[in-house]
Amino acid sequence: MTAVGLRRHKTGQAATEFALVVPVLALLLVGVADFARAFYFNQEVVASARAGAQYGSQSVTTATDSTNISNAARANGANVPGLSVTSSFCTCQSPPPSGETACASSYCNGANATATYVTVNSSATFTTLITYPGIPHTTTMSGKAIMQIQN
Repeated sequence: MTAVGLRRHKTGQAATEFALVVPVLALLLVGVADFARAFYFNQEVVASARAGAQYGSQSVTTATDSTNISNAARANGANVPGLSVTSSFCTCQSPPPSGETACASSYCNGANATATYVTVNSSATFTTLITYPGIPHTTTMSGKAIMQIQN
């Protein structure tokens, strides 16, 4: 074989190897991007619950304002489609005042007897870019924040 023929043979080999490797690398790139998206999505869901709890922990009045707690959480999680937010509050007072819920004993261990807590739960459904074998295409990400209300 001449030098020119050998060179053409190697050029064809490189193109064939490239054609075989590109789909694998593309799938790897999409997988890494999906993992990064899932991580970011989860951080946003957790941060939105924390933002709602921060709003609710300002006073007993804000702790009962579920509309604005949800608004604060949704404002923080603006990049999360379909974010759902729920909130509740409880007190360590025994017996609890009328209309209030008693906190679990784990909340009140070591806390002052009049401590009141707000709990915010947030959740949203994450969908991957493509369907991977053995990995669910959608999953629900959730966040929970519990804060003591400032007296």
